[in-house]
Amino acid sequence: MFLLRFIQVVCLVWVCVSLTVDYGDQIEVKYSDYNEITEEEPTEPPCKASDLNKWDKLFSMLENSQMRENMLLQYSDDIIKAELGSLRGEMLRFVAQYGGACGVAVENAGRRMFVQMEARLRESMEHLRQERSIVAGNSVNSHQETLLQQLLAASRAQASKLIKLENGCLANPGTISPPEANGGDTKQEVVLTEMLDAVVTELAKTRAVLEQAMRSAQIRHLPAGCEAALLFPMRSRRIFSSVTPDLPLSLSSFTVCLWVKPVSVSNRTVLFSYGTKWNPYEIQLLLSGTSALFTVGGEAHLVEARGVVKGGDWTHLCGAWSSEQGIASLWANGQRRASTPGVAEGHILPNGGSLQLGQEKIGNVVVEDSDVNGNQMPGFEGGFDAKLAFAGKMTGVNMWDRLLTVEEISQLALQDGKGCEKRGNIVGWGLTEIVPHGGAQFIN
Repeated sequence: MFLLRFIQVVCLVWVCVSLTVDYGDQIEVKYSDYNEITEEEPTEPPCKASDLNKWDKLFSMLENSQMRENMLLQYSDDIIKAELGSLRGEMLRFVAQYGGACGVAVENAGRRMFVQMEARLRESMEHLRQERSIVAGNSVNSHQETLLQQLLAASRAQASKLIKLENGCLANPGTISPPEANGGDTKQEVVLTEMLDAVVTELAKTRAVLEQAMRSAQIRHLPAGCEAALLFPMRSRRIFSSVTPDLPLSLSSFTVCLWVKPVSVSNRTVLFSYGTKWNPYEIQLLLSGTSALFTVGGEAHLVEARGVVKGGDWTHLCGAWSSEQGIASLWANGQRRASTPGVAEGHILPNGGSLQLGQEKIGNVVVEDSDVNGNQMPGFEGGFDAKLAFAGKMTGVNMWDRLLTVEEISQLALQDGKGCEKRGNIVGWGLTEIVPHGGAQFIN
């Protein structure tokens, strides 16, 4: 029994030892299996990417294009900023270098030029006034031409000096150092820039004035393209001009226009007058100081425009009247300056009267003037008064048997226009017979 148990114990121990050895061998084998590194490469990649479709490719291209565009914009912005900064620096240096001495020199030259031109113009005007009061006719015109030629030559000389001054200023810059060298600030730069702009503006104005002066010296002395004028050298009862209308003056409406340049104006100076034996004041166009007066049918029907006439200057005057409405209007330099209703309403101008320029007939005194044959001139039985006489020049005298429109009167009043080419059907300047008397004469 004891032996049997001993044999069982021995067998049990042997079995345990065998199992222990076999388990260790298995552990070693498995450990070697897990730690063995093979040299063979895998047949497939560990992470296989799928193929990109067309939308993925398009989005990828758009992202790349946006990235390149942003890079180009940033690069262009940097270049523009650098160029603008450099250009600003150059402009500031230019203004600092040229805006000082050049601006002062141009300003002084312009001031001297204006003083010389003003003195020359005053001298010319004084000579013209003296010659006009002493000499009449072609000698006055020739002297005026000489003075205007001198004025034109002076204007051209001043323009030439101005051009030389500009060229010299740009060719020989001043000695003013740029603001950076003197540590100048922004205020100095602004002042220099404004000064240069002011110099350029003054130069432009000076040139415009010189061009206007040269154009004025070259155009005709008479307005509206007229080629001749009536000269009334002085106030005299013998000096006037008679007019023979082309049509009878039996009128219910009319418009009379003329250009006038008075030397002196009294309280009552006659420009245009038409009258009969029964009423010497049928039509009157008068001056009184700086005012113009217009009446039809008598002095009770008076239209007055104040402050429209200036001695020594050409003024365009028109008087218009309609019997149907009884409205009389007075125009000065193309503008309606006065209008009065109830003037000779229903009145008809009678025919057979006398029409004259520069005077009006008064009373029944026989005029001393006669025609070339010594006969008394028909239609001029009345006398004249020296106090009413006109002294100066007159041109563009026209009369129509209707009311002119606003546009027609405006065109007639253009000083540089061609108003003298439009002539009236009752009195047409250059076509109707106008006879000067007592020293009045036509001048070119």
